[in-house]
Amino acid sequence: MYDYLIVGSGLFGSVFAHEAKKKGYKCLVVEKRDHIGGNIYTYELEGINIHRYGAHIFHTSNKEAWDYINQFATFNNFVNSPIAFYKDELYNLPFNMNTFSKMWGIRTPQEAEKIISEQRKEVKKIENLEDQAISLVGRDIYEKLIKGYTEKQWGRSCTELPPEIIKRLPVRYTYNNNYFNDIYQGIPIGGYTQIIEKLLDGIEVRLNTDFCKEKEELSKIANKILYTGALDAYFDYSLGNLQYRSEKFELERLEEENHQGVAVVNYTEREVPYTRIIEHKHFENSSSPVTYISKEYPVDYSETGEPYYPINDKVNTELYNKYRELAKNDDNLLLGGRLALYSYFDMDKTIIAALELVKNSLD
Repeated sequence: MYDYLIVGSGLFGSVFAHEAKKKGYKCLVVEKRDHIGGNIYTYELEGINIHRYGAHIFHTSNKEAWDYINQFATFNNFVNSPIAFYKDELYNLPFNMNTFSKMWGIRTPQEAEKIISEQRKEVKKIENLEDQAISLVGRDIYEKLIKGYTEKQWGRSCTELPPEIIKRLPVRYTYNNNYFNDIYQGIPIGGYTQIIEKLLDGIEVRLNTDFCKEKEELSKIANKILYTGALDAYFDYSLGNLQYRSEKFELERLEEENHQGVAVVNYTEREVPYTRIIEHKHFENSSSPVTYISKEYPVDYSETGEPYYPINDKVNTELYNKYRELAKNDDNLLLGGRLALYSYFDMDKTIIAALELVKNSLD
């Protein structure tokens, strides 16, 4: 008999399992995929660590989260400075003076502020994402760098999307291409999988195990369950299906040392089917004579069966809350992670949330 059955070997489940084991609890981790690590899984090809499920850059201003993850890997000083590609034009991200200078041929913050302020005035009432974006950054930036990318990502027009998706957009009146404002930032040297391996050291893990298909039997072998999967699946979709957007990743090997000169390039035209290209070697400055790139194609959840981004509109939020009420009826069920909580979390917040659950449940 196990004290805890942990469904999912991603960051949340692995941190919880690690801390529970330290406190003397017997844990079993079950994982639907054929590998541990969830979406931060990395693997090595020809000296390059591949981010299987898209770029994962650890960034935080929370020292507790930074100190915690640094127990399990040494981080480099990688700074995310992505490029946006629109109709053969290249722009720096996030929106900063380099972006504005390229777009309008200006050089001072005062000039940029004046242009953006004028363009903001066209929005009288915020009713959708398009209104929200223009009210924040103006029409030019919206049309070239937000509209197409966002419509690809969510599979619908910006005028059909709720404004809450982009409550704020970073606008910097400095020549600073560092995407994040956080104090700490980097990539673990050697990839993320080693972190999960260390977190789960000494803990029994069963791969290729779909908890929802074996729920009746697996539920009997532990006193409590920490579930990190999709909550509607846990309840066999009894109240209906929650909606997600998904991704397809197309990995390609190129006989080049350096394909795009940067780790991340966003393709912001609606006509280009992928949202971005990741060149993995730039995360760790690999000296491999070849390179690997991944194209990311946003698709409907039904195409892959892999939920990535919850669609947090009113209908889905109401449905999710009904599932949460069902979950409250089971005193032996704990929920954690982006799928079970139907919300997107950065890695630092995932760690802190897992540690908080440990504190509230195990101490």
